[in-house]
Amino acid sequence: MPAGVMIPARNMPSMIGVNGNVGGFGSSSGLALGQIMFQPNMMEGHEFHHLDMTHNTSEGDMTRIRDEEFDSTNTKSGSENQEGASGDDQDPRPKKKRYHRHTQHQIQEMEAFFKECPHPDDKQRKELSRELGLEPLQVKFWFQNKRTQMKTQHERHENTQLRNENEKLRADNMRYREALSNASCPNCGGPTAIGEMSFDEHHLRLENTRLREEIDRISAIAARYVGKPVVNYPVLSPPMPPRPVDLGVGNFGGQPGLGGDIYEAGDLLRSISAPTEADKPMIIELAVAAMEELIRMAQMDEPLWMNSLDGIDAVLNEDEYIRIFPHGIGPKPTGFKCEASRESAVVIMNHINLVEYLMDVNQWSTLFSGIVSRALTLEVLSTGVAGNYNGALQVMTAEFQLPTPLVPTRESYYVRYCKQHADGTWAVVDVSLDSIRPGPAARCRRRPSGCLIQEMPNGYSKVTWVEHVEVDDRGVHNLYKHLVSSGHAFGAKRWVATLNRQCERLASAMATNIPAVITNQEGRKSMMKLAERMVISFCAGVSASTAHTWTTLSGTGADDVRVMTRKSVDDPGRPPGIVLSAATSFWLPVPPKRVFDFLRDENTRNEWDILSNGGVVQEMAHIANGRDTGNCVSLIRVNSANSSQSNMLILQESCTDQTASFVIYAPVDIVAMNVVLNGGDPDYVALLPSGFAIFPDGTAAHGVGMDESGSTGGSLLTVAFQILVDSVPTAKLSLGSVATVNNLIACTVERIKASLSCESA
Repeated sequence: MPAGVMIPARNMPSMIGVNGNVGGFGSSSGLALGQIMFQPNMMEGHEFHHLDMTHNTSEGDMTRIRDEEFDSTNTKSGSENQEGASGDDQDPRPKKKRYHRHTQHQIQEMEAFFKECPHPDDKQRKELSRELGLEPLQVKFWFQNKRTQMKTQHERHENTQLRNENEKLRADNMRYREALSNASCPNCGGPTAIGEMSFDEHHLRLENTRLREEIDRISAIAARYVGKPVVNYPVLSPPMPPRPVDLGVGNFGGQPGLGGDIYEAGDLLRSISAPTEADKPMIIELAVAAMEELIRMAQMDEPLWMNSLDGIDAVLNEDEYIRIFPHGIGPKPTGFKCEASRESAVVIMNHINLVEYLMDVNQWSTLFSGIVSRALTLEVLSTGVAGNYNGALQVMTAEFQLPTPLVPTRESYYVRYCKQHADGTWAVVDVSLDSIRPGPAARCRRRPSGCLIQEMPNGYSKVTWVEHVEVDDRGVHNLYKHLVSSGHAFGAKRWVATLNRQCERLASAMATNIPAVITNQEGRKSMMKLAERMVISFCAGVSASTAHTWTTLSGTGADDVRVMTRKSVDDPGRPPGIVLSAATSFWLPVPPKRVFDFLRDENTRNEWDILSNGGVVQEMAHIANGRDTGNCVSLIRVNSANSSQSNMLILQESCTDQTASFVIYAPVDIVAMNVVLNGGDPDYVALLPSGFAIFPDGTAAHGVGMDESGSTGGSLLTVAFQILVDSVPTAKLSLGSVATVNNLIACTVERIKASLSCESA
């Protein structure tokens, strides 16, 4: 029987064991059945089939019954057990039977033997009967009756103990009831007895108390903001938070084996960076001011926001910004550059759900996994009021990434504040806390950034996103300088485009009317969840996120390839052993859409995929993820051209928007994939993702014409592989393995350039 297959209990009534439980099943149910049916101790219950219904029978009655059985069955026991001879058998009148009474000596000897061995075997019974002058059957019955007597006495003793315990509990219960009848609720001030207050009244009292505390808190914030003194202002948290707040690492919470070392680092980071009590009033004041600034920046136009030269993007007028917001978090540090952008879009998500995604650290970092590589909530100052996130305030740290080895990650320590405004608009704002408690020299700080969310009909929401950061970008490679400085790498347009695409993905995951090869709804969800984990692992591995324990190798023989290594042990989400991650980025004089279509098409896969080895590539399953036909999750079979090699399954997710495109894939075990397609848990499928990240170079200066989609300019392509080089985690990494990975990535790059007719690029 396959592991993990359960047999319904209704199909095996005879499998119920002695203890009333269904027998344990391993790989063979027949073995378990045999063990249960032929266990010797199961005959113990049949030993007393004459006595099971007579637990109250006295010891004398039991002895009489057994002796009577003996007299009626053993006709050769002599005159000691039955009167008369053969002539008496002809007398139709019943004769009175005499019952054998054991002597005191016989009873003492059998009592002493019973203490040593309550279950004598046939040999012991025969020897004991010979010593005491009894028949072996008499000895057997005596021991049976003695065991029954001991069992009855034990049950009586237990019943007495249970009665005493019950009386004690009843007395305690009465005492507690009397105490509760005179108590009052510390939260709402009402009586605590359930019958004295309705559930609705109790709920309203609690809500009233919480709202009163929130009014006091907001009044204190407003007083500080306008400059009036507030005496002894405490930062309070609601007594009953409306939902649990997960303080785990954003990308890998709830996924087995993907966060052991990360959680330890998170605990250390929390102890270092968590705000002190003295910091909290200043953090609240800063958050309130940031909220006001965000709303004004989202709603104002000229002269604060000016049109770019191409008329497409909005550019911040820094002089006007300083004039309107003279205070903020302080002047721009020396050497830092300003990146400010604004973008609006209508997304297919309810405004309440969208707020919940933004305020939950795990859901937020998963939603923006291509931008957020690590996120952690350090402390929750307020969970909000009235059962939602209105007024929620939390101190966070996050790491932002661009999936390429040529752009360093950006870390930020900030506060996130959520507020519902009078017109039904919600706003979520982030602002760095470096000015309150400066730490080591930060390379990036967030001025008020975030989004305004307005409810739209039919479950849609209008989102206006403002992204405003100051950053030291000296570590950015020249190839990506323009993309980063223009704000297209980390700016509002990429946040909104990613949000829009992910909202379509979530909507398609919940939809039941989308035609697909996989008709099993649970199977579709499991496959999409597995693909989501694959994308997260790929992006964080390429950018060398601190969320992973990668070690960068030097002197690997290829200057344009970054090679990293990691050891995987006891991680059900990855195969055990030594893993190498190799990534390189380069420019192509081809529009991003053409590159994306080429890489995701199974018909052209043989042109660049060395692993397919000339085999026939066929798409076995397809799940659409949005309006664009390129947004999908696929299951691909590679039928090897070499008959001696087994066929291979590849899980692939391709996604695209106006700011970035990805084609990410990983070989998967056929048996494990069948479990996923049947709705099984995808967290235990081992994956090593590889793939491509495609970004527009942001310029048409290279003379490349416009393609059929209207996109111009070239592409910035990142190629990355994660490969298991040794299945033993304690093995040493060989230089030959590094050279093999370098050759693999170099060969893939050359094949892509050749196929796209740009060998000279």
